[in-house]
Amino acid sequence: MNYRKHSPALLALIALPLIAAACKDKTPPPSPGAAVPTPPSPPLDAASPESFRVKFVTTKGDFTVEVTRGWAPKGADRFYRLVTEGYFKDIRFFRVLPGFMAQFGASGNPELNARMANLQIPDDPVTQSNKRGMVTFAMAGPNTRSNQFFINYGDNARLDSQGFPPFGKVVDGMKAVDAMFGGYGEGAPNGLGPSQDSIAAKGNEYLQRAFPKLDYIKSATLVK
Repeated sequence: MNYRKHSPALLALIALPLIAAACKDKTPPPSPGAAVPTPPSPPLDAASPESFRVKFVTTKGDFTVEVTRGWAPKGADRFYRLVTEGYFKDIRFFRVLPGFMAQFGASGNPELNARMANLQIPDDPVTQSNKRGMVTFAMAGPNTRSNQFFINYGDNARLDSQGFPPFGKVVDGMKAVDAMFGGYGEGAPNGLGPSQDSIAAKGNEYLQRAFPKLDYIKSATLVK
């Protein structure tokens, strides 16, 4: 299975950091005492529709997410962009904690993971609560949302005050989400599940070899 096949639009998205780096390499060093210019930020994602639905086809069945842009505009825009550019293929549910949440979004392609790490988006305010079925970005601190998400299994309202803004909810097929394999438990180093560092570095090769029971997304498409 080839994890390096991506649409031209997605390749354009992930090439932005490389272009910026190449330009930076050709810039002469500043004179002593001169102000160091701030590198330009990647362009913002284009605005998504105010509401849209996405059908996910997985190894446990199908489920549908309805996104409401007004809940978290920047998050909705990024999610829409990933869907329309074909990002969600062979994407593992690598951190499934029964009663808590199912996390997914890390690419099976290490190069794409590295580039997505440079395409983080600003935070949105929290306008909805992390209740059962709500879909939210995973993050590692302020302004670090990029390409990882989780679906809440229960009422996780405690996450609201920690700055996790839901942008959508599962409106059909929650039974499939509930069925995702969660036998590996919490990820390393706090548990015996997959290491996110190893996922970033080795992608699906690592997950298939060390955690073969993980369920995964086959495709994600807009519902017309």
